[in-house]
Amino acid sequence: MKEKNLLIRDENDSALRSWREKEKTALELLQIVGELRFDKSVELIIFHRAIYDSRPSELLNHHLFAKNYVNKPISVDTSLSLAHAIANIENLAPAKIDIGRMGAEWLTEKANYEDIDAFVIDKLSGMINNGQKNGAPKDVVLYGFGRIGRLAARRMIMTTGKGEQLRLKAIVIRPKMKDRYEEANKRAALLQKDSVHGNFPGVIEVAPDGNELIINGNRVKLIFAGQPEDIDYTEYGIENAIVIDNTGVWRDQAGLSRHLRPGASQVLLTAPGTDIPNIVHGANQSALSEGEHQVFSAASCTTNAIVPIIQVVDSALGITSGHIETIHAYTNDQNLLDNFHKKPRRGRAAPLNMVLTSTGAATAVSKVLPHLKGLLTGNSVRVPTPNVSLVILNLVVNEETSVAEINDLLKKASLHGNFVEQLHYSASTEYVSSQAVGMTSTSVVDAPSTIVSPSGKNLTIYAWYDNEFGYTCQVLRLAKYAANVRRYSYY
Repeated sequence: MKEKNLLIRDENDSALRSWREKEKTALELLQIVGELRFDKSVELIIFHRAIYDSRPSELLNHHLFAKNYVNKPISVDTSLSLAHAIANIENLAPAKIDIGRMGAEWLTEKANYEDIDAFVIDKLSGMINNGQKNGAPKDVVLYGFGRIGRLAARRMIMTTGKGEQLRLKAIVIRPKMKDRYEEANKRAALLQKDSVHGNFPGVIEVAPDGNELIINGNRVKLIFAGQPEDIDYTEYGIENAIVIDNTGVWRDQAGLSRHLRPGASQVLLTAPGTDIPNIVHGANQSALSEGEHQVFSAASCTTNAIVPIIQVVDSALGITSGHIETIHAYTNDQNLLDNFHKKPRRGRAAPLNMVLTSTGAATAVSKVLPHLKGLLTGNSVRVPTPNVSLVILNLVVNEETSVAEINDLLKKASLHGNFVEQLHYSASTEYVSSQAVGMTSTSVVDAPSTIVSPSGKNLTIYAWYDNEFGYTCQVLRLAKYAANVRRYSYY
């Protein structure tokens, strides 16, 4: 018995030593990730997941998650070797690189290369000695500072790097208090701590006059204004800015054009628009002809969640009809307690009821994919959760298919093609809504839940989406595209 106990102790000690060595390797990798981010504006990710600001244990878990994509884990040692090779490249342009994908390719192709440095140089050859892909950095103004506005501020600050892309220069607020310093402090507190998304990982200071926030060293003007016409952005040192309107007050060309003040050249609405282009990045951003559209919309969170899946399925199998049902987290539009609301049922207390309501998602899809007009219907149930929603897509297709074929189709789309940033794939049978909080993708395909009828032509696909943060990431992808501040990418 004593010998058995000693053996068990030795095994435990060995496992702990091995884990500590992996954490040390992860720490070294994180240091290189930080240096690349700030010195070269090169962002490393692993299968959609950000690496910068991760803890060593989180980073190790990200590596295990690779099994969802390539059926085997990518070791942190492999990632460290790849990061070193990337850091050794001189004249590498600003870029976003998925070392998860690169690691999987290295394990398959390494016999074809002299060493890992030669492999990395070959894979990134188009980014070397080519200068910056993007134009000059774009000034950004957030008009409104609600849920989406604050998350957009967080995301921009967290991904600033050397600042070659979007630079948050100002936040426009309709004043609610006489004391600006006190109001600025309240706004800063909401930015610093969020009940759903946690604490902001950084430092936020308020200028003594209440007219500026200093966020991780970024000086962001607070502009107190009652209407767009009150503002001349050039007075704040802002030029050629893109205004991101997250108030939803104006939805059409005439109303949103009021933002085109001195110093502002583009307007992006974070809600469905009426007579302006509705864009889902990854699907139809080419509809924004350069210089032709000054005002455009990022559509809705649900539209961004479903369009990538619908387009992938339609391209492969052809959709003849379908129904979209969203199980949606309650929103600020609803009432905390029972009270009057102009829309049916939404007056009932959001934290206490499931509320059946309408959704414009089906109609919105046709604005992005016009050939599907009239083929889809939709409805929504608002449920008592503050964030993360679930979409159920019931689709009828032309070609016979199977569960395995559909899942493989969506898995491949999450790895290669136009939707690698938008689609995330989960093979877990234990996935629940809270796991999607903070996902940068627009939707997470729940592969074990996919259903195909015996006929092979009726299919049901389930996908989770962070209707706040995932959507915000799409808004900023669209802003970068419209502003022509795109980096090279390898993912």
